[in-house]
Amino acid sequence: MSRQASNAPAVEPPPGMVEKRGQSLWLTHALMIFGVLIIFFPIWLAFVASTVTQSEIVSPPMPLLPGEHFWENYKRALFSGVNVPVATMLFNSLVMAIGIAVGKILISLLSAFAIVYFRFPGRTTFFWLIFITLMLPVEVRIVPTYEVVAGFGLLNSYSGLIFPLIASATATFLFRQFFMTIPDELAEAARVDGARPMRFFVDIVVPMSRTNIAALFVILFIYGWNQYLWPLLITTEPEMNTIVMGIKQMFPSGDDTADWPVIMATSLLAMIPPVIVVISMQKLFVRGMVDSEK
Repeated sequence: MSRQASNAPAVEPPPGMVEKRGQSLWLTHALMIFGVLIIFFPIWLAFVASTVTQSEIVSPPMPLLPGEHFWENYKRALFSGVNVPVATMLFNSLVMAIGIAVGKILISLLSAFAIVYFRFPGRTTFFWLIFITLMLPVEVRIVPTYEVVAGFGLLNSYSGLIFPLIASATATFLFRQFFMTIPDELAEAARVDGARPMRFFVDIVVPMSRTNIAALFVILFIYGWNQYLWPLLITTEPEMNTIVMGIKQMFPSGDDTADWPVIMATSLLAMIPPVIVVISMQKLFVRGMVDSEK
């Protein structure tokens, strides 16, 4: 019976249906390409502006092809800048973004693990207290947070940039929901084998959470990279400026003229680390967002 079924001729769709499907597929790709071009065009203009001179930018029409000052403008941005070299600000932003992303993930993993696998009085209350902090953004608690950081002497330091922002109710909630889908038999088997809770956490729970960790790392890295208000508040030394602060400070006040080639070069340089993180972790990021086991 199975042999007869395998030899049965395949049913082909009507020609009209194939034609409509081909037209809709072509239209979908055309719309996608058009959308990509619309999004990419401002980035292309910024790249062109970073390779020409100031006079070419301010004298219309603006050129649409790259100029001959690419290395000159980018070298001036990286190693000269306005108040501090862009390379220094990129390093500060990179340390801050990685520290915030890793800190949020570690704390959220541990707190979600404790809430799900440990039995202690008030654990549900503690979880909801953590979850309620979602309604308290940084802007609401920024004054008391600044007082605490200043009291510990963490102004103008990487610790002051990172530690106040590493708590994450969202990541804790997502890890808790994922841990609740892990079969209880795994925890029982680990307990029978004599594995302590932290051994179970390191050897079983963390590897199973790999895609979730990757997805959250991408989101939290970009969150830390784009921070502006908190670094602006606690840093007074130019050497501790982040790249987002640096771009804002490049715009002159009063009647001074902005150095547009350097500003555009700096803006494009600021895009490179987040783009690298997204591209390098794209597969894990997609799996972490759409995994059917969650």
